[in-house]
Amino acid sequence: MTRLRDLADPDHLPALDRSIAIARPGTGMGDDQPPPRILLLYGSLRERSFSRLVAEEASRLLILFGAEVRIFDPSDLPLPDQVKGDDHPAVHELRQHALWSEGMVWCSPERHGQITGIMKAQIDHLPLEFGGMRPTQGRTLAVMQVSGGSQSFNAVNTLRLLGRWMRMITIPNQSSVAMAFKEFDEGGRMRPSSYYDRIVDVMEELVRFTILTRAHAWQLVDRYSERKAAQAKRDAAADLASRALG
Repeated sequence: MTRLRDLADPDHLPALDRSIAIARPGTGMGDDQPPPRILLLYGSLRERSFSRLVAEEASRLLILFGAEVRIFDPSDLPLPDQVKGDDHPAVHELRQHALWSEGMVWCSPERHGQITGIMKAQIDHLPLEFGGMRPTQGRTLAVMQVSGGSQSFNAVNTLRLLGRWMRMITIPNQSSVAMAFKEFDEGGRMRPSSYYDRIVDVMEELVRFTILTRAHAWQLVDRYSERKAAQAKRDAAADLASRALG
């Protein structure tokens, strides 16, 4: 079983003016092969989830821009600490997709002025470190939100804070879609609008930042304190080994 969502009509972009779009926006900024790997998370379980629909529109654009995408479905993700030791297939799969990724897109509805519990639960299931691996550090991040009412930036501001906490490289641009229920047709496709154009901007920028930093991502987040802690562990292990031999 996989919790990745299938993307319908990945090459169909009715709201995009292809005569203006740049198929490879990161050209000249670094090596774009293999394709940048982007994981998309959304924050609603509704059948007609606008955060999911926005994530799907973003995925189609990322594919056009030369990226490989995965959309995680959080439908059966438990709450943090609900399962002992986080030993749940959905948690394991989410973490594996995070390790696979070079960049992420987080898209949450704004509910009561904040991100949803579903969105926060996914982020909370991504530890800064486990098994000697770091599923978020050094990865690029784009943040987006959808609102049922007037335009707001509460959710994207919180997602930025979380991205910084998770030691990610959060790009400057962002998307906030107001009255999202007006922006999609019956088939779930986004209508042409300034909101759609901003999503194009954000995905272009995400691809550029991912390609620009991919060769230097770990150097950008290399920290003295972590090197010191790692050295202390090595010294302790060496001391134990010498005592055993002695």
